[in-house]
Amino acid sequence: MTAININRFVRKNISELQPYISFRDQNEFANPILMDANESPFGEFNRYPDSTHKKIRNQISQLKGISPKQISVGNGSDELIDLIIKIFCEPKKDSILMMNPSFAMYGFYAAINENSVLKIQLDGNFEIQKEDFLKITTENQPKIFFICSPNNPTGNSIKDIEFYIENFNGIVVVDEAYIEFSNERSAVELIEKFPNLIVSQTFSKAWGMAGARIGIAYSSQEISQLIYTVKAPYNVNSLSLNLVSKSLENVSEFQNNLEQIIAERSWLKEEFKTIKSIEKVFPTDANFFLIQFKNVETVYQKLLENEILTSKRFPQIPNCIRINVGNREENIQLINALKNI
Repeated sequence: MTAININRFVRKNISELQPYISFRDQNEFANPILMDANESPFGEFNRYPDSTHKKIRNQISQLKGISPKQISVGNGSDELIDLIIKIFCEPKKDSILMMNPSFAMYGFYAAINENSVLKIQLDGNFEIQKEDFLKITTENQPKIFFICSPNNPTGNSIKDIEFYIENFNGIVVVDEAYIEFSNERSAVELIEKFPNLIVSQTFSKAWGMAGARIGIAYSSQEISQLIYTVKAPYNVNSLSLNLVSKSLENVSEFQNNLEQIIAERSWLKEEFKTIKSIEKVFPTDANFFLIQFKNVETVYQKLLENEILTSKRFPQIPNCIRINVGNREENIQLINALKNI
């Protein structure tokens, strides 16, 4: 592919922005007396966290085999989505492209930045039609394309992602929040080939740390530097950074939990075959199922009466509810409730 100059996609005011630099985070000291940041000398968490996230970037680098300089850490994936839009999209001028149905927050943050939102309708199998993609990108020239794969709320992985990156004149963000549950290859492998690619992942799902709010973006070093230029100085708190660091030191626990979730997913898939009210269980590469019911309103309300909370996807996706995989006890309660409807 033709070499891409990322700078031509960056907003002028962002390219001219001088980043906030923490002096202590840019230098090494043996036993510093910290009197530079107006902190209290007392307390367990009295010091600001590392604004450059050096420790977990190095840990993730070893796990993923990618340079720390190509890794950005955010206060959840939402912050990274917001920052990426602000870096590349001029308010009231540029547009983003997203799949429909897909994760609604892409459009939400675009709207906050006063960017228009273009939606490419997925087909009956929740796939992108390449002809539709080429038509909408040629006619509208959106600045960013968000691809969620595995897709939320449908659960399927998007086929031939490389085609969309190669044929998009802008920034492509592949959201892989659920990639650990899938057998598909991660788009992180494509970063060296495509400088216009950003891959986002999270510690909220498979790693079991939704409360810590840690999102990760993999990209070229150039884009990573832009993210660190526009982010808040201390955007991730020390508690979350420490929790993630400890988890990265014990990957075997993560693997064990992941295997259990995948095993429970298989168990649920078989149990769903016994539920009379289910019309279709869509294929999934995530930790949830999109399920079509015969009497969806009744099912949703009856589950709610049993204090089983699910995600209502109808009427946008007709007759469908999204249900994520729990532990065995929770899954048994779900199946028993469904059998009694």
